Amino acid sequence: MTAQPNDRAGQLRPSLAGFYLGLRLSLPVLPGMIAFGLAVGATAARKGFAFVDHLLMNLFVYAGMSQLVAMEVWPQDYGAVALIGLAVLCASVNARMLLMSASLQPWLGALPPWQIYPALHLLTDPGWLIAMRYRADGGSDAGVFFGSSVMLYVAWLVATVAGYLVGALIADPRRYGIDLVMPIFFAAMLIPLWRGPRRGAAWLVAGAVALAVQQLLGGWWFIVAGAVAGSIAGGFLDDDV
Repeated sequence: MTAQPNDRAGQLRPSLAGFYLGLRLSLPVLPGMIAFGLAVGATAARKGFAFVDHLLMNLFVYAGMSQLVAMEVWPQDYGAVALIGLAVLCASVNARMLLMSASLQPWLGALPPWQIYPALHLLTDPGWLIAMRYRADGGSDAGVFFGSSVMLYVAWLVATVAGYLVGALIADPRRYGIDLVMPIFFAAMLIPLWRGPRRGAAWLVAGAVALAVQQLLGGWWFIVAGAVAGSIAGGFLDDDV
């Protein structure tokens, strides 16, 4: 009986076969990831970021949606108010990562920290979705999460570099519809998360508030407003409350 925890950890330990499976499972989402990476790279070039700064941002930040939002509202003057506003905006965009990483704890929690925390830096929406679908189907090899995350990370770096280098060709993502790639992708990801109309009402509240704030105030504050409103609505509408 005392060997059960170790046996469980052994089942969760990432294997090379699981890593390769994760690589294969990530292939269907690569086109969307690459297209969005091209848009982020082109935006960085259009905003005048140096290539080294752009590369380091993608290596160490690796949060495409918040990177794009940050570049769109990048302040001309680096005052305290501007930096605080930028930080709040980016934190709101990335707040979902708190829940996504927490949902992986029951699966990856038995692994040593030196494996877990570097891998969490590579956590993305499509990588998380791949991992959760694999777990829902009864899989237990953590190598799947590592494999899909590494594949998406490499694809992102290549795409953002390419987008930066050819930024003059796609300086306006709207011209080619590239700005629609991630909204469509996020909308598609909501489908497997549907838990009935009661919980879906929080999505409607978030969307309605975001649209209203965007019309009234403009800018990117609609992201913060929609996130806060959706969270509050979700808390009140939760079936468990």
